[in-house]
Amino acid sequence: DGTVRAAGNNEDGQCDIQDWDDVVSIGTGYRHTVGVLKNGFMITTGNNEARQCNVLGYRNVTAAKAGLLHTVCLRNDGSVFAVGANPFGQCHVHGWSDIAAIDAGLIYTLGLQTDGHVLAVGDNSFGQCDVQSWSIIIDIAAGMTHAVGLRADGTLAASGSNAYLQTECQDWTDICAIAAGARHTVGLRKDGTLVATGDNAAGQCDVHKLMR
Repeated sequence: DGTVRAAGNNEDGQCDIQDWDDVVSIGTGYRHTVGVLKNGFMITTGNNEARQCNVLGYRNVTAAKAGLLHTVCLRNDGSVFAVGANPFGQCHVHGWSDIAAIDAGLIYTLGLQTDGHVLAVGDNSFGQCDVQSWSIIIDIAAGMTHAVGLRADGTLAASGSNAYLQTECQDWTDICAIAAGARHTVGLRKDGTLVATGDNAAGQCDVHKLMR
């Protein structure tokens, strides 16, 4: 119905969204939350030390994602804009076009083009922005320092840090949806089962429990 709920650390008011409605898309950063309304405008709450919440007044937005201290927004014409901290160029997206989806990692940004290629800007210390060779991608997911792409044939591409084996997903098959956490990756198979790899210190990869 377009309402939103939140739980967790609320030190900067990032969970103060109980009165939001008519929301079609949300993005959560380190300590800020952004929402896209049905009318194409935006709403934000939380930490704004790097002006990552300065998105009010922008129009025709269809999706928004949030990184550590930056916010990335997709317009209905396929263009992208970003606000917030930009020391690694993670906000240098203003020339992008024909974008179908976006995601924000810790201090980098991904954009999926309509032709199935992927763009990336920002910190590349771990190779998380090395996505230029990817093709036939239909979805993207940005973790803290790793990136994952879902191909049309149900296989995955991955780049970036593999310290926790979070990119050991490139032999997965029949995947229809993906998600990337800080140091782990999750895939949903077409048969409804789940697979996961990466840091499991808090049991975040114990997805077999969700299939009972």
